[in-house]
Amino acid sequence: MQLSDSDKLFFELLTRNEEQAFEWLFRTYFKDLCFVVYRVLPDQHVAQDLTQDVFFDLWRKRGQLQITSSLGAYLRRAAINRTLNYIRDNRLAPSEEPTVDLELNVSDVTQELAGIDLQEQIDRAIDQLPEKCRMVFVLSRYDELSYKEIADQLGIAEKTVENQVVKALKRLRIALKDYLS
Repeated sequence: MQLSDSDKLFFELLTRNEEQAFEWLFRTYFKDLCFVVYRVLPDQHVAQDLTQDVFFDLWRKRGQLQITSSLGAYLRRAAINRTLNYIRDNRLAPSEEPTVDLELNVSDVTQELAGIDLQEQIDRAIDQLPEKCRMVFVLSRYDELSYKEIADQLGIAEKTVENQVVKALKRLRIALKDYLS
């Protein structure tokens, strides 16, 4: 997928340090990107922080960026990558264990912990996928792109996209077999 004329214009304005172009991009894409992050990591504050980080990086690297897909697709991909990296990095931080509200009853706590454990297993299984397979899977399942859109964005055949999704699902089924009944 090539950059549209409007994307080219905004990208050009952005690289020339035009703050108005950046403000337009921020206003246009911020809510959508927060939603993309929130679907992967359901914490509103973290979603907003990670989305702001995406825009900060965009502004900081504006002179060196080589965007070949649409700006929206680029920003969604950047948001997902930022989210996956956040998940990976925070798993390594033992001091940031989830806290449990003591007023919850035992059943709620058990369900909450089971949900957290399942989500960690899913995240770990997705992280273990080969890079290309993980990218295709995330674009398919989290960005909800069609196989054709993914193929166009990544410059690969639709059949390759299909094969990568099948491969990802097969590996996820194996990794999550204890949770599947």
